[in-house]
Amino acid sequence: MDFLFTPWRFAYVSTAHTPQECVFCRAAQSANDEQTLIVHRGIHCFVILNAFPYTSGHVMVVPNDHVDQLQKLSPPAAQEMMALAQKLEGVLRDAYRPDGINLGMNLGKAAGAGVAGHIHMHVLPRWFADGNFMTTIGETRVLPEDLTTTYKRICERF
Repeated sequence: MDFLFTPWRFAYVSTAHTPQECVFCRAAQSANDEQTLIVHRGIHCFVILNAFPYTSGHVMVVPNDHVDQLQKLSPPAAQEMMALAQKLEGVLRDAYRPDGINLGMNLGKAAGAGVAGHIHMHVLPRWFADGNFMTTIGETRVLPEDLTTTYKRICERF
């Protein structure tokens, strides 16, 4: 049996949140954007790094309002969410030179939402060869950049 040690995941598993707590609401209420990985705050939404990204540059656009369905989102927040996604496309293309961009939402647990109670949109750069052996066979992601570097790279472009 092979073992892959990932000590950075201990912070995540040891601070598992109770269902009453929302990781996005807690981040939005924090005064320390760098600690919570918020790279930009708009009027109705904010942009936050995914703490456990699929690829370097994986960010999320999150409305300030805690809603679990897109249809419950106010029109101004929905418009700002899309405007931030457009901005992020340019930021990620400039910062990472990807072959493509994934943009999507998982609405509800059955759809794959990790935080089902608070909608959010994923925006992440993709490359032709980013599905490598480690990801495909080893079921392990290898990221070439740490979150601190990603945070600085994206912040400076906002």
